[in-house]
Amino acid sequence: MKKELTVSIIMNCYNGEKYLNEALESIIKQDYKNWELIFWDNCSTDKSKEIFKKFEDLRFKYFLAPKHTTLYQARNLAIKKATGDFICFIDTDDMWLDSKLSIQLELFSNKNIGLVYGNYWRLNEKNIINKKKIATSKKLPSGKITDDLLEEYFVGIGTVMIRREYIKDEDNVFNTEFDMLSDMDFVLRFSKKYEFACTQKPVQIHRLHDNQLQLKNFNKQVIEYSEWYENLKTSNIFGNEKKLKNIKYRLEFLKTIKLINEGFYIKSFKKIIFYPNNLDKIKLLFIFLFPKKIYESILFLR
Repeated sequence: MKKELTVSIIMNCYNGEKYLNEALESIIKQDYKNWELIFWDNCSTDKSKEIFKKFEDLRFKYFLAPKHTTLYQARNLAIKKATGDFICFIDTDDMWLDSKLSIQLELFSNKNIGLVYGNYWRLNEKNIINKKKIATSKKLPSGKITDDLLEEYFVGIGTVMIRREYIKDEDNVFNTEFDMLSDMDFVLRFSKKYEFACTQKPVQIHRLHDNQLQLKNFNKQVIEYSEWYENLKTSNIFGNEKKLKNIKYRLEFLKTIKLINEGFYIKSFKKIIFYPNNLDKIKLLFIFLFPKKIYESILFLR
């Protein structure tokens, strides 16, 4: 009799009480039932633990971190507790569509496929799914997609399913040098080793937050993105520097937004003039002309 495959779901939680119940309910509602939830409580001080404990399900496994860590340190620790054949990730403020697991398991057609991903909806603070806010309307690629990812990154970590045997021996699956970009760093590096498969259908609902931390996080992201770009150039993992041109453009894009936000309008305008003629240039002009809308623009750009 063929063994039924098990999926390990990783959820890292730090004071995630606001939307936690919705996230947990979306896991319970999965039409594929052979899963375990690794709930890593990163020393929360709110009612997250109490909310979790209300779900009397043996598949729910609670782990309290010895001390508070960064997201990616916590995620690496949680992965070590997984026992399933595949690994998925879900944040405490996101939700999955009911068939997420079953759809993706079917796409692991051969051993060459190391990761399956999919599209997703964006949800605003008013809990309204705007169908125009689907992550991408383009056809998602399958196979060896490293060049596609370098051209334009489009994989949401909450949509992925990974073959566990391909990462179980790694001490750190996610690079802990970064606080915001390790998802992208992992997926790109993993794509060098294995083929990807995808579902064009959305499998996740990703929540966007309208709060004052966004600009602070954005400025931090600019610094990290710059460090990451230099790291990729130095490692030469993706070949010559020409392969990184779109990552470089993205960095310049982010730096220009930062200049506008800081009030350096002449300097930022010069950068916009010499920016490649594409959709990002139009976005930069919009942000330049309507700087008070920069906050909403940053949300739009995610």
